[in-house]
Amino acid sequence: MILRICFFIFFVISLQTVGIAQESGGKSDPPKKDQSIKSKRKQRQADKKKWKEDRKNKRLEEKKIRDHHKRIQTKEVRKRMKKSKGKAIRNNTHQREPFFQRMFQKKRGKGSRQSKEKAPKVQQ
Repeated sequence: MILRICFFIFFVISLQTVGIAQESGGKSDPPKKDQSIKSKRKQRQADKKKWKEDRKNKRLEEKKIRDHHKRIQTKEVRKRMKKSKGKAIRNNTHQREPFFQRMFQKKRGKGSRQSKEKAPKVQQ
């Protein structure tokens, strides 16, 4: 008899907790509908416009920085920078230097260096 009463009390308590859990866990508000297609399109367009403005401002800022860097250099350094930039572009596109430039350039191979073993002859 005591066992039945304990079982009944346990059963009632468990039903109440399950019922409370379901009530609090459930959604009281009906789910909201998604935005319409037109409003989504407008939002995308606004995001794209903002992105373009940000990109434009960023590029202008970088250009100002580059121009300032060039402006503070001396004339000789600016010439050297221009020459180096041309070389870099040519190297990045995997092009050789022009024929006459290569022809009259200092040689950089093994044969261009004099060996250290040969010492000048000293007359006595």
